[in-house]
Order: sequence, then C-alpha cells, then structure tokens
Amino acid sequence: MDPTHITSPGAYPNSLTFDIPAPLPDSNGKLQDEDDRKVGLGKKVTLLRGISIIIGTIIGAGIFISPKGILKYSGSIGMSLIVWIGCGVLSLFGALSYAELGTCIKKSGGHYTYIMEIFGPQMAFIRLWVDLIAIRPAGMAVISLAFGQYILEPLFMPCAIPPVAVKLATAIGITSVMYLNSMSVTWSARIQIFLTFSKLLAIAIIIVPGLYQLFKGETKNFENAFQFDNMKLSGMPLAFYSGMYAYAGWFYLNFVTEELEQPEKTLPLAICISMFIVTSCYVLTNVAYYTVMSAEEILASDAVAVAFAEKLLGKFSIAVPVFVALSCYGSMNGCIFALSRMFYVASREGQLPEVLSMIHVRRHTPLTAVLIMYPMTMLQLFVGDIYSLLNFMSFLRWLFIGVVVLGLIYLRYKKPDLPRPFKVPIFIPVVFCLASFFMVFLSLYSDPVNTGIGFAISLTGIPAYYIFIYFDQRPKWLQRALDSFNRSLQIILEVAPAEQ
Repeated sequence: MDPTHITSPGAYPNSLTFDIPAPLPDSNGKLQDEDDRKVGLGKKVTLLRGISIIIGTIIGAGIFISPKGILKYSGSIGMSLIVWIGCGVLSLFGALSYAELGTCIKKSGGHYTYIMEIFGPQMAFIRLWVDLIAIRPAGMAVISLAFGQYILEPLFMPCAIPPVAVKLATAIGITSVMYLNSMSVTWSARIQIFLTFSKLLAIAIIIVPGLYQLFKGETKNFENAFQFDNMKLSGMPLAFYSGMYAYAGWFYLNFVTEELEQPEKTLPLAICISMFIVTSCYVLTNVAYYTVMSAEEILASDAVAVAFAEKLLGKFSIAVPVFVALSCYGSMNGCIFALSRMFYVASREGQLPEVLSMIHVRRHTPLTAVLIMYPMTMLQLFVGDIYSLLNFMSFLRWLFIGVVVLGLIYLRYKKPDLPRPFKVPIFIPVVFCLASFFMVFLSLYSDPVNTGIGFAISLTGIPAYYIFIYFDQRPKWLQRALDSFNRSLQIILEVAPAEQ
C-alpha cells in the first residue's frame, strides 16, 4: 500500500501529521482497508459471544479451588447454599441495572463511561487512575498466576512446582492472551466461546457424578444442613462478601456496548441468560461437592475440585487442573477484551494518550489499548505484592459499582424522559446499591488499615487529574514529548484514528 497522509485529531492541542502505511480512502475520503471496510471496531459481538464474555469472565478458578470461604463464614451447608443463591440474585440485580444503563448510554467503557456521563470527568478519571495503576494489573496478575500454577500441575505431580516455573508459565499466558486480542477481535471472541464451553464441561464433570451420587441416596452430609451451632451473625456479611467476589465479572459486557449487535436486545438478554447459567452452575457444583465430601473435608482442602475428583473419578482427576487452567485463561481473555475498550474510550475522551484510541489499520483491533496493561501486569507479576494490593482495592470496586448504580437512580429523576429501551423496577437498583455500600462499610469495619491505604492510593488520582487533564496549558517541551510519543507509536504499531 502507498503511504497515506493522516491527521490525528484528539485531546491534544497540536494535531499530529505524518506518514504511515494506511488503508486507502474511499470516494468520500473515509479510510478503508483492502476488504473495503472502514478502520474501526465493528459490531462483531453477537448474543452467543456476549454470553461467553460474561460467563467466561465470571467463572474463573474460584469455584474449582476454594469455595470454602462461604461455608466457613455461613457456618452450615444449608446456609452456604442460600448464600450462593442470594449472591446470584444480588449479582443479577446489579447486572440488570447495568443493562438499563447500557441501553440508554450506548457507549463502551462500562463503569468509566457511566461515571463520566453522570458525575463528570474528575470522578471518572479517579476511577480510571486506580484501575490503570493498581486494580486491573493486580487482578490480571492473580488470575494469571492461577493459570500458571494449574497448567503445570499435571507435569510436576506429585512434586511441588518451582515458583520460577509458575511465573514463567504465567508470563507466557499473559503474553499469548495479549497477542490474541491484538491480532483479531473475531478470533479472540471465538476462542472465548470455546473456553466458556470448556469450563462448563468441567463443571458438568463435577455436577453430573455428584448428582448421580445424590440420587443414589448419598445424603448423609445434608442431614442437619441448617444446624446453627457454628453459625455467627457477624460471619454472614463476610460470607456474602466472598460470594459476591465469586460472581464478579457480570459487568464486563457493558465495556463493549458499541460492538454489540442490537445492544438494546443483546445486552439484557445476554446478562439474564448468563446469570441464570452461572448461578445454577455454582449452586449445583456446591451440591455435588457436599454429596461426596463432608463440611470438614471441604474446609480442610485447598483445592476442592481436585479432592472431589480424586475421591470420585480416580485417575481422571489429573484432568481437573487442566480444566482449571483453561478456565483461568478464559477469564484472562475476557478481561483483556473488555478492559481494552475502557482504555480506548478514556483516550477518546481525552483522559489517556491519544494513540490509545487508534485502531490497527488492517486487523481492526484497539492494539495500543490492549497493550497498555502488559507492562504494568508483568511488573506486578515479578516485583509487586499483588495480594496485598487486591486487599487494598477490594472496597474500591464496590464503592464505584455502588456509585454507578446510584447514578442510575439519579438519572431516573434528573432525566425521566431519557429513552430507556430496557427499564428495571426501581427496587432492583435500590437493593443493589444498598448492598454495595454495605460491603464498602464492611471493609472499613473489618480491615480499616488496608482499606485506608487503598483509599489513600485512590486519592492520588486527584492531583494526577489536575496535572495531566485539567491544566491543559502544558510546557512546550512536555507537549513536544507527548506528540513525539504518539507519533512514534502510531508509526511503529500501524494504528490510525477510528472512522465514525
């Protein structure tokens, strides 16, 4: 292709003008590739792909490894199952609230976009800042470490896996999922569907034999299921906190709203189907565990699915770590697919470098927005204390989610005539909002030190906002450096502004 002269309009006062290999313009001057497609993110997320993003991101390693937190804090088998169902219903309430927001604010970006539209750019930037420097890299590093651990498990059994080997396998996993999302939206979505069916197959391998044992009469572990000797009311909030963490991920489809086919229909339908499937899988998996293992055995196990398989499936149990690794990889892929769109939108709004809102001229992927998390995640993996960081930030997750749903209630009264193709009863966002803020206050009460540190980290977003965003009269040397950075990345990565 001949070089095409490109001018990149954006957030910075001095536009960039330079030559890179680019698609040819059509008769109207719009950039197109060889297949006569405009440069941009197309509507490639169908209902099936949307369901796979939600399910594939929610179901990670937790249900296979350690569902004992809810059992520990709820105090009985019966109450733990009620908590699993209750958390599923509460997560559905949150997801339905986000579905309404996604159909009346038809922009990608999820939390960031809704906070921007309702509460303004400063609060949106603080959310973005905390996500970028801490929450998302740490979360990605944690799920990736689980992938590295379990993909190597069959090779090292029964010996311990060297920590260096785990980190190397983790680094390879992170690199591969970044590469996949950089190369093709279609293939990353197809692989997400495959991985989602793989983890549902893994759950079926647990549920079916477990329920078979139940129908055979193996019910001794359910006798006195609601025995309250070990139950403490103070533990129930912690049980719900653990359960809500297991369901986290129902909001990721809202990050790709602009890429959904018929978002008014696809978004609510995908959310409802996904939450029904996830809740059913979680409850039935726990029933299967309790059919084969006593409460004491579950509390003593660090990897419940492996212990279950060894007890019931014999040699086939060696396949369980592989399924856990595939499940983790699906969560990694879904997270990167969704989060890159948040950074893409933030760049489009002028709150991140302009090059992050550009699209690869041939592959039609948000290449730079995908790659932005790579260095931070690798840094967290090899030098950061990621588990402490997650403790710092856990309450911020629920604080901002609660703020977003509070924004939905605010919009109902501020803009009652706003078109709402999908509208939920008002009690649904009210109940979820109260639950979110309750979990925030629970964090403050149960762990004030780590919560305070996390809050302090988030406050660093305020000076960052004024330095990088609010004061737009930058020194000339800084502006030249930013222009040079954007220009160099645009040339090297072959990206161009998306055509509207």
